[in-house]
Amino acid sequence: MTGIAATTPFRLLPTPVYTTRQGACYLGDAMDLLRLLPNDCIDLVVTSPPFALLRQKAYGNKEQSEYVGWLCRYGAEVRRVLRETGSFVLDLGGAYQRGVPVRSLYPYRILLKMCDEVGFFLAEEFFWYNPSKLPSPIEWVNKRKLRVKDAVNTVWWFSKSEWPKADARQVLVPYSKRMKTLLKNPQAFYQPRERPSGHDISLGFAVDNGGAIPSNLLQIPNTESNSSYLRLSKLVGAEPHPARFPPALPEFFIRFLTTEDDLVLDIFAGSNTTGSVAEQFGRRWMAMEINPQYVASSALRFLNHLSEREVRDYFARLSAGQKSIPVDLSGAPKLFEQAATGEP
Repeated sequence: MTGIAATTPFRLLPTPVYTTRQGACYLGDAMDLLRLLPNDCIDLVVTSPPFALLRQKAYGNKEQSEYVGWLCRYGAEVRRVLRETGSFVLDLGGAYQRGVPVRSLYPYRILLKMCDEVGFFLAEEFFWYNPSKLPSPIEWVNKRKLRVKDAVNTVWWFSKSEWPKADARQVLVPYSKRMKTLLKNPQAFYQPRERPSGHDISLGFAVDNGGAIPSNLLQIPNTESNSSYLRLSKLVGAEPHPARFPPALPEFFIRFLTTEDDLVLDIFAGSNTTGSVAEQFGRRWMAMEINPQYVASSALRFLNHLSEREVRDYFARLSAGQKSIPVDLSGAPKLFEQAATGEP
């Protein structure tokens, strides 16, 4: 084996299903796999677990009544394997209580339990606004029209210590039109003064820092319809993972909370969006996924440069379930051609 799978701290793990230049994907329950990892070895865990929905989904969501304890048991293992400067980013969708138009508090119960009992700090709360999200639940939004569309997920940024590794300069956003005008001629458009809040805003405010600090409201549409992952899934006859988050979501936190060669882990990897983004940005990565079909099809994210015949051959090998030798995807040239094209 090569890469992460061959390094000493990770030799207790089973053979990965496939490897790349920077990472390895493992089949199995993340709880079992996490227990094989040493303490203090991961820089960032970013994941979107199966949500606590009232209706069972194909990707294996849990009932709300048991969800909080179930997820926090994973959180305890995540905390153990994180470095002291490491972070745990958890994307959680909202839900309603059964039979009534009243919201479930499970995302907030998870937040409190992770901090009060597991031992994490809440570094900051984020909210992912998906403007393309379909109206739900149908009963309360579409039929009875008692509630509005739920278009925001909570994203908890947990840290192992009070001083996690982070650099907001890596995720700057473009300046507003007004700020660009101000930067061209600060004296003409801006007069330093103390605001009613007590903040003393000086001319130093008009320095061009290459972009603005982003807010904790992340507006990212989830409208994937023509990506290489979907195209290749159709090619090989694989059912795409039904609950993929957009690459821009893990990208934000990978750039914000890690540097090159840091180790990023997704414990509910699904289609392995996190791993593909981590490799694109020069981070090492590990992915853990319990569903063998999702593991096999997740490798398609790394095969978009190959011919259709080669893709089918790789997928056939991955689907065969051979565990003695991982499928090595690291030798192919132009592994991340999509980085130049902007394709997710």
